[in-house]
Amino acid sequence: MVEAVSSSTRNRGSSRSSSANTGHNDYGRKKCEALAGNSNLNGEDELQMAIGSDKNATKQSCKVAVIGAGAAGLVAARELQREGHEVVVYEEGEKVGGVWLYNSDVEDDPLGLDPNRCSVHSSMYASLRTNLPRELMGYLDYPFLPREGRDVRRFPRHEEVASYLQDFAEEFNLLLLVKFCTKVEYVGIYRGDGNTEADIVNDSSFKQQLLREGCEDLREDSANLETRWVVRTRERRQAVEKERDVLNFATGCEDQVTDVIFDAVVICNGHYSQPRVAWIPGLEKWPGKQMHSHNYRIAEPFRDKVVVVIGNGPSGIDISLELISVAKEVHFCAKKWDLSKDLFWPLHEGKLQCHLLVELVTEDGTVHFQDGISCHVDVILHCTGYLYSFPFLDTHGIVTVENSAVGPLFEHVFPPLLAPSLSFVGLPFKLQSKWIACILSKSSSLPSTKDMMADVQSFEVRLAEEGIPKHYTHNLDSCQFEYDNWLAAQCGSEPIESWRIKMYKVAQKIRKLYPDSYRDIWDDYDLLDEAQSYLLKLKTEKHWK
Repeated sequence: MVEAVSSSTRNRGSSRSSSANTGHNDYGRKKCEALAGNSNLNGEDELQMAIGSDKNATKQSCKVAVIGAGAAGLVAARELQREGHEVVVYEEGEKVGGVWLYNSDVEDDPLGLDPNRCSVHSSMYASLRTNLPRELMGYLDYPFLPREGRDVRRFPRHEEVASYLQDFAEEFNLLLLVKFCTKVEYVGIYRGDGNTEADIVNDSSFKQQLLREGCEDLREDSANLETRWVVRTRERRQAVEKERDVLNFATGCEDQVTDVIFDAVVICNGHYSQPRVAWIPGLEKWPGKQMHSHNYRIAEPFRDKVVVVIGNGPSGIDISLELISVAKEVHFCAKKWDLSKDLFWPLHEGKLQCHLLVELVTEDGTVHFQDGISCHVDVILHCTGYLYSFPFLDTHGIVTVENSAVGPLFEHVFPPLLAPSLSFVGLPFKLQSKWIACILSKSSSLPSTKDMMADVQSFEVRLAEEGIPKHYTHNLDSCQFEYDNWLAAQCGSEPIESWRIKMYKVAQKIRKLYPDSYRDIWDDYDLLDEAQSYLLKLKTEKHWK
């Protein structure tokens, strides 16, 4: 799925521990048990029975702002429109596609830490190909099938994914909903009457008011909280002319700043543009160059350099293998290596050396690894993932971002005190988006605010008890399909097809064993036949191009 692959296209850092996997699998199991009416439920699980379809409710239409026209924003817009909502999508760029739109430009701060830097949204490197097959990449109901004259490989380049997203937007007439070249500068709670200039809430006591209303009243329906939002945008005025394929902005035109009131806001601005950098003792005096993979595009600038790559996620692996052809040495480091599983890496001994993490660096240019080895290094390349960032969002402390965890979020989507008028779409896009659309139209319902808060707190306690780091809060890799099926049940959708689950597991296994060749060599032909038969039938039934 586009939604599945996006989570691993850019590195999040080292893999989760087995204890983390157990915690999330248990979490997914409890949700599924609750939906199935399993008799082995405790009080905590019972709250899930309050979630689901509200067949007797009258559908309502909301005016909804969707922030971002990438893979998440596009499907959110479609699902909201299908459910009868009025939708406006704000996109800072010129095209749909989000992170999948390659940009050869890089930021003036290679580490991406300076808040005043000239930021670049894209994190794509020129050679990037998907790390899941196209059968899993597409939206669940819109197949990512090969098209004549384009990249027809199972693991295509990033341009093909961008084209697919453009196809999707055109197929469902979504481009008419998008305001391009429009940056969202502010999203805040609105308490006006809708007839006057935006009355933006700026009272620091508002959070306490919501806590009283949301948790002490024990309301049956969290949707009774009439929270509305003001969205302030800046539309860039640009010249028609283009130079070197880069938009040439007019110097004499003022940007247009607009405030618009919405019933709900769905945040889909992605989470692969704010770098997360490893902390290493001695870096402040180390004379070498540092950069984050967010600003990596091609290997040539690293020719004849000694490079340390930190992080063995998908980006770290791809970039390390690419650097072998030009760099003098590549030192690839991670928290741990299991040579009984990582069979590939010894084959590159001499060209690429694997280490434990960096212990410290010194002002003479030396990098010391935790395995006792040290060497003089020219460049440290951080492939250490990304942080969630919503600089435009003002909730007066109700929603916070701490150590790559956004919270509190009920089922990774709704902040209980602001549900359902504020939501976040991450993974899986299609099912989360459909759930949000159904909740806003009242064709489905949420538990009470108090019960949602209790569920979030219980989830956080389980993570802490099992030693799962906070920055893995939204890492659902080990229970992705349990979560998918839980969402599907909330929306009245069919569960995930078994071939998708099997193909995903095979792809993960082959990728770990053969990281340099898994995209072009595979052995899941039985699953491939089943998948292609299903997807072609789906295309025929829906009469898609």
